[in-house]
Order: sequence, then C-alpha cells, then structure tokens
Amino acid sequence: METTVTDVPESDRFEIRDGDRVLGVAAYERRGDTLVFTHTEVDPDAGQSGLGSTLVRAALDEVRSRGGSVVPRCSFVAGWIERHPDYADLVADTDR
Repeated sequence: METTVTDVPESDRFEIRDGDRVLGVAAYERRGDTLVFTHTEVDPDAGQSGLGSTLVRAALDEVRSRGGSVVPRCSFVAGWIERHPDYADLVADTDR
C-alpha cells in the first residue's frame, strides 16, 4: 500500500488515499491562515495501522510549509501534537 495525503480545500479536509480509495480524512474549518481541525477519521478496515498519524503529520507539515497555524479541536489531532511537541509551535496563540 502506497498512501498519499492531499489537501482537498473544496471539501475542507485532508485525505489519505491509496490510489482512488479514501482511507481517512482530517476535516477542518479555514479561518484565514489558521486551520481549525474538527474531526479525524480513518477506515478501520484499511488494513494498516498508523494511517491517522501519517495523515495528521502530513497535514501539519503542509500547514507549516504555508506559514499557517492550527487550532486542534479534534481530540486525535490535539493528542498527536501533545505526543509530538516539535509541532506545538503550529498551535495558534489563542488556543495555547
């Protein structure tokens, strides 16, 4: 399985895919340069562990490359950032 993570702004989400198959999504609301992550979901039948982490890491890397920030309202994204403190600088000042 070779996965890719892509921002799909018209659907307000990042998707992790294997070819044409969507394996998971990280939904967000855009507020200027800040993305408010509201929900992350991965197909439990995808047959590969760690997809959620791969999805969140790629999404946060994309936000960083754009010079943006995040508000982790989604418990999965918030927990992931707590476990990876090198991403804490992405959290918007108003949410720290």
